This record gives sequence, structure tokens and C-alpha cells, in this order.
Amino acid sequence: MKNNRIVVGITHGDINSISYEVIIKALMDNRIMDFCTPVVYGSPKVAAYHRKALNIDNFSFNNIKTPEEANPKRANIINCISEDIRVELGKSTSVAGEASVKALEIACQDLADGKIDVLVTGPINKYNIQSEKFTFAGHTEFLETRFNSAGGLMFMVNDFFRVGVVTSHIPIAKIPEYITKDAVLNKIRIMNKSLIEDFGCRKPRIALLGLNPHAGDNGVIGDEEKREIKPAIEAAREESILAFGPYPADGFFGSANFNKFDGILAMYHDQGLIPFKALLTDEGVNFTAGLSVVRTSPAHGTAYEIAGKGEASANSFRKAIYLACDIFKRRNGYKELTENPLKSYDISEI
Repeated sequence: MKNNRIVVGITHGDINSISYEVIIKALMDNRIMDFCTPVVYGSPKVAAYHRKALNIDNFSFNNIKTPEEANPKRANIINCISEDIRVELGKSTSVAGEASVKALEIACQDLADGKIDVLVTGPINKYNIQSEKFTFAGHTEFLETRFNSAGGLMFMVNDFFRVGVVTSHIPIAKIPEYITKDAVLNKIRIMNKSLIEDFGCRKPRIALLGLNPHAGDNGVIGDEEKREIKPAIEAAREESILAFGPYPADGFFGSANFNKFDGILAMYHDQGLIPFKALLTDEGVNFTAGLSVVRTSPAHGTAYEIAGKGEASANSFRKAIYLACDIFKRRNGYKELTENPLKSYDISEI
């Protein structure tokens, strides 16, 4: 933390997408500088291109080389890519993929070195980032490996409910293979810990959704609930974790049962994210729980179809910055609260 302000590292994501638009629009609100110092990992040249395309003339970045040079009263930017970079609005290109990865790698190194406090990632294209050096399905999987996590959790957050997923970026046909007692229990533990340390819930209540329609109907439509999910819930409760379910996903969201829980654990990506995005995508944030570092991102993707048109909303990105800072503060507060204040002595010294 610099000057009592949280230093927020922001990766520029896909340069042909709406990422620069939402970053710039979010940082145009000077109130953000009251509690954090933003440092964008990207390209001043690309930023200028997007400002021109969007007819934004009342905003500019402060060019720096390292986070230590950041001006706490300005939006700062570090150049991570070649000056010869070419922007092609609305198109998925290998150049854009390479630029996404380069900014991410540099930001993560600075995060690991303590030069920035939290990371907010701009949307990327999961296809064009693939290369011999980058073989991950997305940010979540990359960050788990980069920061040696035993397991992360894609945790979608808004002001009304929080949804995590047991499986994230895998084909639908393979999902049942990953729904095991151990896998489900691991995600329950990660969610419970995050709800306590990152969101300030004293005794979190966690709802689990079934994998099959009607949560299997007692094995009539599938037995994963009886064979894997229920045993995981029972094991969690033996650890004093308040886990409930499994609930049929359609009835759970249709009856507004989600209001009764601090966190919801869905079995796969679309099961959790479709209701989340349908209800409040503009206000939602993607948080990667279970990491030693804090990382958030907006709940939307690249939105190539509106890139450069000035139509993108910055609400989700702004919320991602706020949430990253809030979690950083809560996590540090929790550590201070739970640390043993008594100094340890060598018995021979007494």
C-alpha cells in the first residue's frame, strides 16, 4: 500500500474489445483516486487509439515505468507491449491475444513482488490467448498455477447474491467426471473460508445445487447427488460448515431461495452464471477465491460487437475495482484480528 492508498493493478485485456472503454470510463470518476491508486498494464498508444475512437478528450493517463512511480491522484499506465501494436476493433486476433498475456504476466510479477496490492483483469478472449506458453482456459486457471494455489473458486458476486462453481471452463460432456465428493467438498471449504475472511460473514450459510434436473429425484434422473454431492455436504457439516442441499437449480432461483444464503455453489459454469448474469450482469463481479492474492474482473466478456461504439457500461468494471479494495481491507483486517498478540519466548530465556 502506498500513501495509505491501495495500489490497484489493472490489465488491459483484449485490445480489440470493450476493455479499454470500460477501464477509461471507470477511471474517469476521480472519486476512485480517493481510496486507491490505479496502475494499468497496457499500452499508452492503444489507450490513445480508444480515446480517439470514443471521442474522449477530457481524460489522459500518466505514463510510468514502474508502480513505484505512480501518481496517487492520476490514472497511471505502464507500457507492456510493442509500439507497433495494431488495433482492429471488434476482431479476435493473435496479436491481441499476445498483448493480453504479456500485460497479465507483468502485472502478476508485480503483484507477487508486492509492488501492487490487488489485480483487476480486463476481459480476454479465451481462444486467441492460446499459445505454447499459455495453455490455460482462462484467468482463473492461470492464476491458480501462477500463485501455487491448491484450488481456486470462480466466485460471481453482486449486492444480492454470490455464486461459485465446482467446475468452470470444461466441456459440458465432461462435467460429471469432475463432480466427486472430494472436489465438491474442496470448493465448499474454499467458499466458506472466503465468505468469512473476504466478505465478513461470521457463520456463512452455503447452498449447493444438484447436478441433474430436480436434483436427481432420488436417483431417478441421475445419482451424482446421492453418490457425491450429499456425502460432501455431510462431510462439510462435520467440519461445522453450514452447507445445505442439494437443491434443484430451477426451483432454487425461481423461488428466490438464494436470498436465504450467503453463498451458492453451482455444479457447473452455466448453471450458476446464467441466473447470475440474467439478474444483474451489469453490477456483477468475478472474484477468484482461494488465492493468496486478490483478483477481480468484470462479469462480462470482450463484447466485440460494440467495441469502439461508446455503448459499453463501466458499472461492472467499477464494481470490480471497489470489490478488490474491499476484500483487500477485510482480508488484512481478519489477519490482524486472528493473529496471536502474545509474543513467543524461548523457555530458556525465562
